[in-house]
Amino acid sequence: MACVCAIIPAGGSGKRMGADQPKQYLPLAGRPVILHTLGVFDRAASIDRTIVVVPGDDVEFVRDMIAQTDCAKPVVVVAGGRERQDSVRNGLAALPDDADVVVVHDAVRPFISEAIIDLSVAEACRLGAVSVGVPAKDTVKTVDPENRVTATLERNKLWLTQTPQTFRRDLLEAAYCKAYEAGNYATDDAALVEALGHAVTMIQGDYRNIKITTPDDMAYGEFLLKGGAPRMKVGIGYDSHRLTEGLPLILGGVTIPSDRGLVGHSDADALIHAVIDALLGAMAAGDIGRHFPDSDPAYRGISSITLLERVRKIIDRQGYTIVNIDASILMERPKLAPHIPAMAENIAQALGIAATVVSVKAKTNEGMGFVGTGEGVAVMATAVVEQR
Repeated sequence: MACVCAIIPAGGSGKRMGADQPKQYLPLAGRPVILHTLGVFDRAASIDRTIVVVPGDDVEFVRDMIAQTDCAKPVVVVAGGRERQDSVRNGLAALPDDADVVVVHDAVRPFISEAIIDLSVAEACRLGAVSVGVPAKDTVKTVDPENRVTATLERNKLWLTQTPQTFRRDLLEAAYCKAYEAGNYATDDAALVEALGHAVTMIQGDYRNIKITTPDDMAYGEFLLKGGAPRMKVGIGYDSHRLTEGLPLILGGVTIPSDRGLVGHSDADALIHAVIDALLGAMAAGDIGRHFPDSDPAYRGISSITLLERVRKIIDRQGYTIVNIDASILMERPKLAPHIPAMAENIAQALGIAATVVSVKAKTNEGMGFVGTGEGVAVMATAVVEQR
């Protein structure tokens, strides 16, 4: 059975990233990019050993970093060279004697899958040399130094090359030997094997197998680690209170001039209560009564804005942010339109979000039901939260 070793060159400086450290060490979802990549190779069934090639000054640093992981397979860290090709050559020199197949993969492509790695190994054993890639989606043109189009290429013949690129060891070593004898450098290992006269077969990769080079790539990488789409949750809240004379009318933390107010254990702010229930519902965290029961004297007369601030802490602790709040107040009188901006601002401040993502609307009930007869107020709210 073939012994398969991976070489992971990690010598990039990260100039296009504009960061204060090389891109392979930047945190992606709290973990260095290179460790994400190494983890996939450690899990791939076809890989027996991995050689990581880094700048000479970083060898001990990377060894210590890897020592803190739970990698199950042997990992060797060696110093690289001036160019990527020189680094891979140093990786080849560090191969064990029994290595038969070599998988070369960029350290800053952390979204490769174990399945593609295993497929590349199987095909390299059969064919000698393979490269992972994806068909070009866009039309590709060549241009002159003034950016004038000189040719339009046939898209159905074009593939975008990725890594891993996988080879029989003897074939890759022969290609490197010939390249150095001729003083040739190439942008990838497959080109060196092609120059040797051996065919390289493209196998289907994954468009998500991006090479992290710019800040936009890091943002997209975070997106992919969240499952490829924002993890949003939606909650619905409802509250209603009876109107009675002699009580203040408080909605959205605003005291509104009125001869009647809302009855409740706290300040009876039905708007805030509906928003709280919507947020708690989005978090699957129960309802307002569970967290602030009306049987507890501590909440008698308490400002509902204070309760809303406490709900914000629940959301923060679970790693979510608030995307949007939308609420509708159903009430016959008084007119609420002049007070709505202040309500939205109070909600936004209590939740630590922009007022531009808080929507408050007021409607009458056209004389129908308990709202229409002026017996009470009803509020409906929705909340959208997103995992950070």
